[in-house]
Amino acid sequence: MKKKRQTVKKTRTTKTKKIKKITKARTAKTKTAKKARFTKKELNEFKELLLNTKEEILERIRNISENDLMKSQRELSGDISGYGTHMADVASDDYQRRFDLDIASSERKILLDIDDALKQIKEGKYGICQMCHKPITKQRLKAIPYAKYCKKCKHKIEEEMA
Repeated sequence: MKKKRQTVKKTRTTKTKKIKKITKARTAKTKTAKKARFTKKELNEFKELLLNTKEEILERIRNISENDLMKSQRELSGDISGYGTHMADVASDDYQRRFDLDIASSERKILLDIDDALKQIKEGKYGICQMCHKPITKQRLKAIPYAKYCKKCKHKIEEEMA
């Protein structure tokens, strides 16, 4: 009877030791995840990069809207006479206008991503993949400061969309 109690105690203690070991490893992982990934200087650099990118995009959208979208068909074609324009010219101008609208639309999506990235900087979550919750490399963030996903997850998303 005593041997059974001793073996039960030993298995319990070994199980609790294993559980403690696992929880220590998990807490160590969460501590490193919670630990600041970037220094304040690096975060300020990323913030400045995001704000500069945002300003460039806003300027491009302004130029598109002022130069192409706000003008009439006659102004775009440069036609000042009273005669009608050729159908090919109208189609070309229409294509250019639609192309500019698509560019402006994609630029607005990037603006939303930039705003999300700025919000993440404030919350201390910047540079973490939203899919796998692993860090996004600094090289990727320097190239695309508003990146939401690491390279692997982005690749998976693109494969699923194709």
